[in-house]
Amino acid sequence: MPNLGYIFRRIAGMDYKKMLDTARIVHKRTGKNTLAVLVDMVSCGFRYQAGYMDYLVFEMYGLTAAQRATYITRGVNNRFVRLLNPPEYWHLLENKVDFLKRFDGFHGRAWVDLRETTPEQFEAFCREHPKLVAKPLEGTCGRGVEFLEVSENSQIVGVYEMLKKGQQYLVEEYIVQHPDVSRIYPLSVNTLRLVTIRNHDQVHLVFSSMRIGNGKKVDNLNSGGMAVIVDMQTGKISTPGADKDGKAYYQHPMTGTELIGAQIPFYPEAVELVKKAAMTIPELGYIGWDVAITEKGPIIIEANHFPGHDIYQFQVHLGEDKIGLLPRFEKAVAGLGNKG
Repeated sequence: MPNLGYIFRRIAGMDYKKMLDTARIVHKRTGKNTLAVLVDMVSCGFRYQAGYMDYLVFEMYGLTAAQRATYITRGVNNRFVRLLNPPEYWHLLENKVDFLKRFDGFHGRAWVDLRETTPEQFEAFCREHPKLVAKPLEGTCGRGVEFLEVSENSQIVGVYEMLKKGQQYLVEEYIVQHPDVSRIYPLSVNTLRLVTIRNHDQVHLVFSSMRIGNGKKVDNLNSGGMAVIVDMQTGKISTPGADKDGKAYYQHPMTGTELIGAQIPFYPEAVELVKKAAMTIPELGYIGWDVAITEKGPIIIEANHFPGHDIYQFQVHLGEDKIGLLPRFEKAVAGLGNKG
């Protein structure tokens, strides 16, 4: 049954201009009447808790009612968050320093918090780790991330003051990814996105993908990157890449690397790593893990208590039946009840 409270909140906060713009995009793609598309979009909002971006990204305008009912839309994703992730524990993953402390032994990299680090300590850290990544303590989509490289001539005190002024308090050693992953695209750390649902003492892997950069130093889709599905059994890329607009890439446009069939190193170890990590945080049961693959094995970059659902069901990633992931997720939460 649709969550009426969620629907009415969405209606109150709707950007109707963007909704109309989305309907016009669908009209250009399909030739369907814009008003009819708007009516169908509203219907999907009530029946499937789908926002207008869900309607566009998942190409719901081309799906049957039975297919639409299998999709994890924005509202459905919110339902899983409500069921499994109590808000009072979100802070465990939101603050990056708290995350690093909580998952010591899983993230595999050195770091400092500039709020608790003197300039002399920072200089020693930089001498040991000359390639660095600076981040704000909170934030998503690569916002505020800065890549640094210091040398003997660098004015490290100036760097220290600059980062503190910009509130980029978290400084980590730069991660060198595995050469096989770098061959796909070398300018960003291309991370596995592994989504787990913990049901009592069992952890289910419900989504397996890799995000790959495209022209920038970060891999997320909002910065022009793409996502591929990684087969859970083989650890191989099984689909073309898809960007935020759903455009398909069979080869990486900058390296020419064939995507389908590429083997992700240490994939079973990465799955085992996130399953173990999921068992150490009983407060939260639905987590999206970002995992980098180094020459020594997988390391967890960060974890998300509100996994973005936008990459779950690109049409280019689905089979001919166009069935979404909701049945898989519902199987994973069987017996946990429903908080509405």
